[in-house]
Amino acid sequence: MKEKIKVLILDDEYPARKELRYHLEQYDYIQIVGEATNAEEALELIKAVDYSVVFLDIDMPGKNGLQLGEQLKSAHNPPAIVYVTAYNNYALDAFAVNAVDYLLKPVDPDRLAKALDKVNQVVSREQKSEVPQPEPQITKHNKQSLEMIPVEHNGKILLINETEIVYVFASNDYTYIKTQAKKYLTRFTLKELETRIKNTQFYRCHRSYFINLKKVKEVIPLYNGTLTLVVDDQESGKVPVSRSQVKKIRELLGL
Repeated sequence: MKEKIKVLILDDEYPARKELRYHLEQYDYIQIVGEATNAEEALELIKAVDYSVVFLDIDMPGKNGLQLGEQLKSAHNPPAIVYVTAYNNYALDAFAVNAVDYLLKPVDPDRLAKALDKVNQVVSREQKSEVPQPEPQITKHNKQSLEMIPVEHNGKILLINETEIVYVFASNDYTYIKTQAKKYLTRFTLKELETRIKNTQFYRCHRSYFINLKKVKEVIPLYNGTLTLVVDDQESGKVPVSRSQVKKIRELLGL
């Protein structure tokens, strides 16, 4: 029998909690263990019960949902977070606290089903990680990938798969993600993205650039001992390599 997923619902409005409870009760593997009306109540409940996931609103009296999410992120064995809100402009902030998904009110049953699929994946990974395993040799470039990166585009939040990223760069206090055809703004810093993207094919080749090595199609040696990498995007973009990273880049590319 599949282990039930323990759920906490956090919303200061009773109709919203009732609606979400109704939708969640359609799933036999969901167990709604508690409800809370504010962050303080939620924290007390989370201390008492090992919840798998918290469905929480953002706009609440006192500590808001994003502040609570930030607090939970640093907790030991935190529950997964799914935001359920009437506002569509906090999605990037939500993903910054490692939210599993971001749903808009009124809750769409199909979107909720997709969110629960993601929750299932997270819970399954955590359950597997609790089983003792031989400790792997973990380095900076072989940790598990988070796979999806939220970006802004025309007032919307898009999720970009890591495999679509050609390179990431910082310019004038902003960080951009470059894909084959477009450039997207992200609120993450370059350092934060370097931490989030654990895929072995990515490498920090310059203080302002983080590149997908599988997207490199040409290497241009420069007179000063550095390199320029020409990437496989629509513009055949060029990415600089710092002198201190030239040797490592040559090794990684087999030069």
